[in-house]
Amino acid sequence: MTRRHFLSSTGLGVAGLLGSTGLLPDFAQAAAGSRKPPNIVLIMADDMGFSDIGCYGSEISTPNLDSLAAKGVRFTQFYSYARCCPTRASLLTGLHPHQAGVGHMVGDYKVPGYRGFLNDRCVTLAEVLREAGYHTLMSGKWHVGEQRPHWPVDRGFERYFGLISGASNYFRLETGRTFARDDQPYTPDSSGFYITDAFGEAACQYVQEYAAKENPFFLYLAFTSPHWPLHAWPEDIARYRGKYLCGWDELRERRYRRQIEMGLVDAKWPLTPRDEQAPPWAEVADKEERDLRMAIYAAQIDRMDYNIGRVMAQVRSAGVEEDTLVMFLADNGGCAERIERGEKGAVTGTADSYVSYGLPWANASNTPFRLYKHWVHEGGISSPFIAYWPSVIRNHGGILRNQFGHLVDVMATCVDVSGAEYPTTYKGKPIQPMEGRSLTHLLRGQQRERPLHDVMCWEHEGNKAVRKGRWKLVSRYPARWELYDMAEDRTEMRDLADRCPEKVREMVGDYEDWARRCKVIPWQDLKRS
Repeated sequence: MTRRHFLSSTGLGVAGLLGSTGLLPDFAQAAAGSRKPPNIVLIMADDMGFSDIGCYGSEISTPNLDSLAAKGVRFTQFYSYARCCPTRASLLTGLHPHQAGVGHMVGDYKVPGYRGFLNDRCVTLAEVLREAGYHTLMSGKWHVGEQRPHWPVDRGFERYFGLISGASNYFRLETGRTFARDDQPYTPDSSGFYITDAFGEAACQYVQEYAAKENPFFLYLAFTSPHWPLHAWPEDIARYRGKYLCGWDELRERRYRRQIEMGLVDAKWPLTPRDEQAPPWAEVADKEERDLRMAIYAAQIDRMDYNIGRVMAQVRSAGVEEDTLVMFLADNGGCAERIERGEKGAVTGTADSYVSYGLPWANASNTPFRLYKHWVHEGGISSPFIAYWPSVIRNHGGILRNQFGHLVDVMATCVDVSGAEYPTTYKGKPIQPMEGRSLTHLLRGQQRERPLHDVMCWEHEGNKAVRKGRWKLVSRYPARWELYDMAEDRTEMRDLADRCPEKVREMVGDYEDWARRCKVIPWQDLKRS
């Protein structure tokens, strides 16, 4: 699908593409008048690659997300962190994850940046928005605090339904995982249970109940899809069986061509070579099983999109779509982890199986970029980002935004559109200033001369990166620094570190300043603690 076809298929022509740069009424003016603040719906996928939805180049059917993109704004350079827990901490707090206490995962290393739960020097989106009068609702995966008092209801959410722990079996509660409803542990009935549908159903119920109330609502819907294990309904899998017998080499080429046609990727950025750990498709012996695994992965995304459609239908039915800001993103890039467990002989995709789709398909998910979840090369941290807000994004739907944004900007955006105040203290504790910048001017169609961020840094398990203007400095632990010109080479193919030693030194200094400020501990030291 070309960019023009994508727009025309949803009723948008050249005028929709070009949009309007005129100022639309901002929320502060609306709040001072008769209109209440907008509802906010924040949706996140889990372990999903940059190219895995239709409006970012995929063949997977995602009509609901595609519709939001066609009438909203898509970012081409939006960044997450490289792993689920750090991303969730950053998204919820508007801080870097180490500042919020989740520099790694949920293990407690007994040092400030690595406690494994959100600390008391940060505030969550729910806490900030609830102080501003919002109803605060969450359905889905939490994974930033396993024990009380670190559950969603302890951090500002009025209602909660979902998985406190990390990813789990989709068809039943997995041993060692905690499910909760509000402030109580909950065991879902495994009869007819599918976790993506359960999260979608709870979100729909929340919208139905709270859209009718006087105050606006904030809904955070955090799917586990398409994180392993590969589990999907048979009818969803059936729609994709056989579609991946073309193999990962051809799939990557097809997605790359679509991304260029859509304007998401510059044709001068070469498609990265197939990962050296992935065999050529022609040499693969178990093609049917490999096709099945990718079909299940696609089915998981398809079902997630279906549930997003259910939620949006409920928003429309409640009559609040015009004044609801919807944002969609993923927590990190596609996952190359090899997971092979479950009951012996279980059919892949059923409740008794427990496998992942593997590195070669993850390589395709992250088209056109290098590496995966865990790493901070573009494949690990580049996320789709869609914003939809009919009353504001009215005359420029379908537009692409090429300025780079980051997770921390979501807090700033929510504060901006809601009229909330970000606190300096909360419950008697000093609160760190938020790190992000509001995206609202980009949603309104306004241009911005300066970048949102002068410098942005990442660290996860010793993998580290700095983005500064057109430059990116990145290291795959424990390797040396690499330097890339992102305007010319966003797929990170031409390392300029040896040719630009002064730029490397400058950006290493930026990283070290950030690491000290954010309480980052060198990975080798943390592992010894």
